[in-house]
Amino acid sequence: MKFEEQWKSQEETAVLEQKDAWHEIVLFNDEVNTFDWVIHCLMEICEHSPEQAEQCAVITHYKGKCSVKSGSYAELEPRCSSLLERGLSAEIN
Repeated sequence: MKFEEQWKSQEETAVLEQKDAWHEIVLFNDEVNTFDWVIHCLMEICEHSPEQAEQCAVITHYKGKCSVKSGSYAELEPRCSSLLERGLSAEIN
């Protein structure tokens, strides 16, 4: 194997490993959505227990943001999209 081919293979592996790295959905506070709505969405989309969803809603309200779900990018992307579709402000880090 040539050096260039080996280098390219290593770069591709590094990119794939980065895509599979641990990520998290961060929920941001807003002045639009109610606590009940945020709690409902977290329970339904992120599979939180009622207590976990309430705690995340309170943390988001007082701290401005909260990590609400962690995992691979592929696992989190559809969940984050669902939160956004329901009017919540979130992103994947």
